[in-house]
Amino acid sequence: MANQSITVRSVRSVKPNPKGDIYIWDTILKGFGLRTTPSGAQSFVFQYRVDGGPARRKTIGPVGSPWTPATAREEVKRLLIQVYQGIDPVEAKREAKRKKEALNFKAYSEKFVELYLKENWKGTWKAAQQTLQNVAIPRWANMAVNEISRADIVKVMDEYSDRPARRKDIHSVLRKLFNWATDREDIEVSPLAGMKAPKAVPARRRVLDDKEMVALWKASEKAGWPWGAFVRMLILTMQRRQEVAEMDWSEIDIDACRWVLPAARAKNDEEHIIPLSKLAMKELNRLSPKPSGLVFTTTGTTPVSGFFKGKKALTEDMLEYLQACQIELGGDPENVNLPNWRLHDIRRTGATNLQSLGIPVEVTESVLNHISGTRAGVAGIYNRYKYDNEKRAALDAWCAKIEAMI
Repeated sequence: MANQSITVRSVRSVKPNPKGDIYIWDTILKGFGLRTTPSGAQSFVFQYRVDGGPARRKTIGPVGSPWTPATAREEVKRLLIQVYQGIDPVEAKREAKRKKEALNFKAYSEKFVELYLKENWKGTWKAAQQTLQNVAIPRWANMAVNEISRADIVKVMDEYSDRPARRKDIHSVLRKLFNWATDREDIEVSPLAGMKAPKAVPARRRVLDDKEMVALWKASEKAGWPWGAFVRMLILTMQRRQEVAEMDWSEIDIDACRWVLPAARAKNDEEHIIPLSKLAMKELNRLSPKPSGLVFTTTGTTPVSGFFKGKKALTEDMLEYLQACQIELGGDPENVNLPNWRLHDIRRTGATNLQSLGIPVEVTESVLNHISGTRAGVAGIYNRYKYDNEKRAALDAWCAKIEAMI
């Protein structure tokens, strides 16, 4: 069919050829064409050459909204500009797709953890990884890093306005991720650029008193699996929440009554031996020890989680217990006050109790696996003593106090 100006009228005038496709090329705009198939389907096309190379053809879209002769003509004009600049529109589209796949937020976050966090945030990379997995990835898993806007960040920050410490942690991790992406020239500007960081949260000093610790123990006895046993192990070992949550039977030496936390799971990347007291062993033996596998799990493959929800249920049962005690003493249960607490406060409470029991501070730090104070700096480098016997005595003393309280 002879070339002609592609208009609404000329498009409608084309009759399908049962023997093959029909092409009409516009006489005004170079490379702009109309294809009609034997079935009568019509689409606008663009044919071009980049720097004298072979002819290539790109489909603009089928005839009909939004592609009319006018809109298709404008799209071809846009693509022609790329061609005149030496850019192949087909390859440009493919490259954009490849870049979007490479910048997929979930995959990019995993790369960020491996290439940056593990190397530069040695003590806290696991917590930062959890922040990405629990907060950011569920929201932006199918988005590219360069598609996430300031508004997206603000929305997340607003959701945590009532949890200032968590809010600051989230801001810190996201700021570093997007700055890293900027440094690598994967994005031009971080969506957090110029955003004021949340105010620093004062260090927590909350320590549960003896009555509250008894209430927590009693509440753990009412909690379902695996929450009850998990919380009691937090109390008895004083280790970090995630370390206990991911405890594996392969790390437990039942005969030696000890838990060997591997360096790969320890916050300071050093193997840590935790002596297990009588009550701790009682908890583990009740669970029927195995050669390997997660200790605290409901699925068999993932550790206990849902800490916020679980702690909320514990708090309700703790308050109920304390109010019942108040009634027994003839007091008004409405006067009972249970200040806000967190699972991490159990660790601080245990450390405080060790001090009150006369345990030297360096032994307390060793129990907690802290590289600070007497175990930091030059002293920490030259003093490699692990205080294994002293740690056992300290945790046995803590166990005895718990037994006396409950």
